[in-house]
Amino acid sequence: MDIDEIGYLGVTELGTLYRSRQLSPVEVARALLDRIERIEPRVNAMMRLTPELAMAAARRSEAVFLQGEAPRLLEGIPVTIKDLQHTKGVQTDFGTAILQGTVPDVDTPCVSRLLDAGGMMLGKTTSAAEWGWKGVSHAPISGITHNPWGRGLNAGASSSGAGVAAACGYGPLHQGGDGAGSIRMPAHFSGVYGLKPTHGRVPNWPVSNNDLATHIGPLTRRVEDAALMTQAMAGPHPWDFTSLEAPPQDYAGQLRAASLKGKRIAYTRDLGHARVDPEIAEVVERAVRAFEEMGAHVEEVTPAWGPLGPELVRFFWPATFSGRIDSLPEFESRMDPGFVAMIRSAAGFTVPQFMQMRLRRFDYIQQIHDFMEGYDFLLSPAVSVAAFPADRLQPAHWPQHEWDWLMWAEFSYPFNWSGSPAASLPCGFTPAGLPVGLQIVGRRFDDLGVLQASAAFEEARPWAQHRPPLAQ
Repeated sequence: MDIDEIGYLGVTELGTLYRSRQLSPVEVARALLDRIERIEPRVNAMMRLTPELAMAAARRSEAVFLQGEAPRLLEGIPVTIKDLQHTKGVQTDFGTAILQGTVPDVDTPCVSRLLDAGGMMLGKTTSAAEWGWKGVSHAPISGITHNPWGRGLNAGASSSGAGVAAACGYGPLHQGGDGAGSIRMPAHFSGVYGLKPTHGRVPNWPVSNNDLATHIGPLTRRVEDAALMTQAMAGPHPWDFTSLEAPPQDYAGQLRAASLKGKRIAYTRDLGHARVDPEIAEVVERAVRAFEEMGAHVEEVTPAWGPLGPELVRFFWPATFSGRIDSLPEFESRMDPGFVAMIRSAAGFTVPQFMQMRLRRFDYIQQIHDFMEGYDFLLSPAVSVAAFPADRLQPAHWPQHEWDWLMWAEFSYPFNWSGSPAASLPCGFTPAGLPVGLQIVGRRFDDLGVLQASAAFEEARPWAQHRPPLAQ
């Protein structure tokens, strides 16, 4: 087998090759570590590699297959971990100079579960946005994480390293986090699959500072791989008081157990307020037709709750980061200027203001859930724009602001607040050859439904064969 093809194999393919002794976990770990070292100068997706940990895990998994023992769910499967997640004994910088050099003494739950399931950690991907604050893949301590479809272009939000790693064939499984789109935006920009599960499906620790908006999920090249990774990470955990009590389902085993025929699907072009570049809208509209071809009933809608989001998010996004203001005297010169400007913009908010806006946000969330009662899924663009230069917050043809990047990401944050499962699926390319993502949103708790709808679209409009030029 071509050594570069190993990085594009899925979980099931690797398991089959391990069992038949055609490939070993040790060979895979070596091949991928070599590939990453070769591709990294072009993309900067990895904050650091962990070759010793990867090889030790590979040898343990290799012994399992050689001795004929029952393999675990992810036995010998390569994984990467976002640098916002605690990893025991492995430096974790959280994308900021304020905590640079931290070495945690414990794994966060999603990490321990991936390792306990047999995963071998290749390293930590860049959190290419300081403390995950923006949708652009540039952080002061790591520089630009480059879009694999064009050097210097945005790879999208704080999980951009994970998205780029998936696109570049750094193995099948890449852990991400999504507080306002940071799984779905990298998936859109890099042309891979990203799932934000129902809030609490995968435990998140430490509990996020953004008023419980962060979801932990996978970035992968295939839906089946995302299903397996979610299954490995999901389930209740005492460290996260928001984690769901229900144990994980056999998501991968049920991917094709349901049809889209007769499903009620809503489609919105703009949520009633969002600006969308024409080249994005055109590709998404073509993708929506695939659901009609599969027998679903698609209705174009303009949700009444959509226009209520911008004012709310532009209050809450600065407010949730305002606690970092105490760090400015010492670290401001080493921080993202946009992040600093956003922190300062919230300095005058009062507790009564926050609580009043919180009540409005709860009403907004209720309206989303009431709306979803009438539909199985909601379709929309994942992001309003294609990749643009990563040294700016907004594309040049959009309105400019010192910290407001949310104007081109209006489709993401509503479903962080509602806790709904949502995925970004590759659905085509712009005339310039840049990927476009279609968003599928499900009812809260229907993670399996979103995965099944994603798998149906993947079968109708395959995407995994596309490989970006910087990965070659």
